[in-house]
Amino acid sequence: MAFVGSVVGVRLDRNCKGLCRRGWGRGVSWGTPGMALASDLVVDDRYRGMILDQGNDFSAKYVAFDEDDDSEYGLNEVVYRGKKGGLLDVEHDMEKLGRFSPQQWKDLFDRRTGRTVWPYGSGVWSKKEWVLPNIPDDDVVSMFEGNSNLFWAERFGRELRMTDLWVKQCGNSHTGSFKDLGMTALVSQVNHMRKNGSPIRAVGCASTGDTSAALAAYCAAAGIPSIVFLPADKISLAQLVQPIANGSIVFSLDTDFDGCMKLIQSIVHEYPIYLANSMNSLRLEGQKTVSIEIAQQFDWVVPDWVIVPGGNLGNVYAFYKGFKMMMDLGLTDRMPRLVVAQAANANPLYLAYKNGWSNYSPLVAKKTLASAIQIGDPVSIHRAIRALEACNGVVEEATEEELMDASARADRTGMFNCPHTGVALAALIKLRESNVIGSNDRTVVVSTAHGLKFTDSKVLYHERKLHNCSSKFANEVIRIPADAERI
Repeated sequence: MAFVGSVVGVRLDRNCKGLCRRGWGRGVSWGTPGMALASDLVVDDRYRGMILDQGNDFSAKYVAFDEDDDSEYGLNEVVYRGKKGGLLDVEHDMEKLGRFSPQQWKDLFDRRTGRTVWPYGSGVWSKKEWVLPNIPDDDVVSMFEGNSNLFWAERFGRELRMTDLWVKQCGNSHTGSFKDLGMTALVSQVNHMRKNGSPIRAVGCASTGDTSAALAAYCAAAGIPSIVFLPADKISLAQLVQPIANGSIVFSLDTDFDGCMKLIQSIVHEYPIYLANSMNSLRLEGQKTVSIEIAQQFDWVVPDWVIVPGGNLGNVYAFYKGFKMMMDLGLTDRMPRLVVAQAANANPLYLAYKNGWSNYSPLVAKKTLASAIQIGDPVSIHRAIRALEACNGVVEEATEEELMDASARADRTGMFNCPHTGVALAALIKLRESNVIGSNDRTVVVSTAHGLKFTDSKVLYHERKLHNCSSKFANEVIRIPADAERI
């Protein structure tokens, strides 16, 4: 009997997806029938602990982002823009969410974090009611994304004369970037729609590398075909191989990201292919959970500053939405100041910021080692501007040398940063030098991808082979014969 119980216990921990969705243990023939019933009780108790005590009728819908557009759509509709051509936003019924107290939400989210009860152990789906409340648990496509480390960068902080510097390691995720957080939401919604008769045949995206990797993995997990448009020779090999390995149809196109984006938008209007780029606001619902996680990891206290690399700029608005939602529902009492860090070679938001937001113009992005943010015509530019204006935000830029030096300098304190995080760290250094960010300000730098996806640029940096880069913090390999005296 003890042996049977231990086997059921292993299944409970290791296969909770199947267990909590379908009642693992029901009908098993090991031992006595009583053991199956006992396992059912354990499952039911664990699952009940992950849901709200009272029944709920939470809901969300698409609304137009532009205030002069009254468009509204259901989330099961295939639609990306409002009647007047602007982007859409996902709007939650805040009155119904507000029926539960701030403490009830905090307790619920804390109780779910990191658990194995499907799907609530995910960093995204632990906030399911705030993300996509109407998706059945059976339709969720998740790889336990989120719950990423909030790293106290004590040593690097000391170098900058800071006492409270943190790095949110969003690259510590299934495909190596924060894009997993949005893709679990989008692919789950597509999975739900297909199960309910939607004619969607595949999901497609244009990408600078990380979006395609996330899309390919989540679609592969769900058994949904995926198609990715990539700019030829503008992403790392590590990024390129991910969608190839996951079975996507991969197009390498002789254009930049903005060209790929125009092409995918035309394709999805002609064929039953669902668009997965961040102009689709479903992705932002998953990405906004980064903000909730940050507050949760600080015991529901909001930091003073959050610094994020900016390319297509959907992440900026997503983080704003997460912090705003917490404040509106009473979990926190203020907003942080957001900083968007752009590469100087792809800096349309920075130029608009310097002009007081009065004159935004898209540009042709130049080549940057921060390839994932090499975007000159960001889809979410107006979303980002709204977020920054609402929280007294700042935009900073970094040259190629500055971003690589900042990344290498931080690596020497124990990190392993991607070039995009290098852009954010370079912005931090500048804002500390100008004393915009104070020495005791609690500051979080969002690391959007794992450094292992961008080793080529790191190798070139340490070999001092990067153009117009002195490699101030290079650590060159000492190449000598295998002789003890020489060593």
